Amino acid sequence: MHQYLFFIGDFPIRMYGLMLCTAIFLATGTAYFLAKQDGRWHEHILDIGIYGGFAGLIGGRLWDVFFFDWDYYSHHLLEIPFVWQGGMAVQGGMLAGIAAGIVYCKLHNIDWVALADIVSPSLLIGQSIGRMANLLNGDAFGTPTGGSFGILYPEGTLAYKTYGPVPLWPAEVWEGQLDIVIFALLLLFRTTKHARGQALCMYAMLYSVVRFFLEMLRGDYAEPWMFGLKSAQATSLGFFLVALGFFIYCGWLEKHQPVAKEKAVGKKSKK
Repeated sequence: MHQYLFFIGDFPIRMYGLMLCTAIFLATGTAYFLAKQDGRWHEHILDIGIYGGFAGLIGGRLWDVFFFDWDYYSHHLLEIPFVWQGGMAVQGGMLAGIAAGIVYCKLHNIDWVALADIVSPSLLIGQSIGRMANLLNGDAFGTPTGGSFGILYPEGTLAYKTYGPVPLWPAEVWEGQLDIVIFALLLLFRTTKHARGQALCMYAMLYSVVRFFLEMLRGDYAEPWMFGLKSAQATSLGFFLVALGFFIYCGWLEKHQPVAKEKAVGKKSKK
């Protein structure tokens, strides 16, 4: 891993920032491809990618600060913008990015649920590259493996500061790889007959499952937050249950909407 690409004087160009920019760029490009392939709203993707990307960075940072590390940042408020120290929560970035996209869609009369179904796989591309950024930066690391296998982080990284020169589980690497697996599964799911909104729900459910179990290996924070679960586990469980509920509701709505429309047409014809 390599934290710095080069220096301009004393100012470092960090691999973390470069990889996050790459993540936003490639996720937006993938979303554009998927939307253009579908034939709807692709001309709006670049704007949504810019707004959603910035919102995601802010949301990801604030989520990490308030849900994961508030005990520290409550006493170091000036360090909240120091994202290079590590600390960008995927769940907060996802929520903020989607919220920004919804606002944009509302302002431009776009069916945001249908668009989210189309582009949801592209979010996994951004998340996977984001985990590459974590690896290069030495954050989002795992706990000690207890053996001679694992990742050895160099001095200067948060992982080394936390555990020293001991092998750690490659939690961020495995999550990035599983993001690609979910990406492929979502593409396959979109080829099947499904109700409006179910692809977005499937994205939330699959990622939540992966995140819930990988949190058992994470070592950058370990304090239980709720019911003995880490904060990311508790929120992943919440996201999964909400997404599952909406997945079922979307399927029910798809089956009953045609009936409702037929009844409405029948009443109009009688009049």
